[in-house]
Amino acid sequence: MKEKITRSISEFNNELKLKGFKAFQIEDDSNATRTYSRKDFFKICLTTGHSKIHYADKTFDQQGTILFFGNPHIPYSWETISTQYSGYTILFSEEFLKQSERSESLHQSPFFKIGGTPVLHISEEQRLFLNTLFQKMIQEQKSNYVYKDELIRSYIHLIIHESLKLQPSENYNEGKNGTARIASVFLELLERQFPIESAENPLLMTTATDYAQHLNIHVNYLNKAVKVITGRSTTSHITDRIAAEAKALLHHTDWNIAEIAYALGFEYPTYFNNFFKKHTGTNPKSYRENEI
Repeated sequence: MKEKITRSISEFNNELKLKGFKAFQIEDDSNATRTYSRKDFFKICLTTGHSKIHYADKTFDQQGTILFFGNPHIPYSWETISTQYSGYTILFSEEFLKQSERSESLHQSPFFKIGGTPVLHISEEQRLFLNTLFQKMIQEQKSNYVYKDELIRSYIHLIIHESLKLQPSENYNEGKNGTARIASVFLELLERQFPIESAENPLLMTTATDYAQHLNIHVNYLNKAVKVITGRSTTSHITDRIAAEAKALLHHTDWNIAEIAYALGFEYPTYFNNFFKKHTGTNPKSYRENEI
């Protein structure tokens, strides 16, 4: 049974990565938490039940039917309270949706953008209508229709447009300890940037200011929260993680030094060399030679 489950998860991830889209029905709690690369895929869920959604520095306590919009660049977790939970989920990459000429940046959407409200309350009438859209996407992904991807993109746009007509949910709280929550969100977001899988997709956030802007908070607030909870500065966490990734890339890849420097967000290889020597005591070339 374990081998069958493992193979099922592997097949799910391979299909998701290949096609850039996947729709499925939530039949139990295990389906609600399928494993996939969160940093690559946006998510829309239509669910009925009781749950707590921890999204950035907010917690949404939701009952009934909701529509949830997940951004891969914003850390979130889903706590299912109900013993029975049902609904639908779609996962898609930004590249998949961008193939539509009318597509705008998802990061500017009121549902996906930083600081937006990702949860909508759904009436029974709206649930029935949205159910049909999710069901159609599930059916189309199995079909041989030549233009099924474009049709699926149309359904996603329709869900977004229908959602724009609704009022965002305000049923959230900042948590009992906002400082601890901010620090936790930062650390999760930092870790989510890794591993670097391609030299063509460089690290985008390399400073405390970058992370503060993504979390829609002032950098001083972020720095204070991280310092209070961890005893270390935001910058030290970032630099240590970049240094650790640099070592991994030097040891496990055949990328040249310039490619690694670019992948880690350094404009010039000399900047990377100086950074690496400052944090490890040796230069990248010597480190690679000694490790190999």
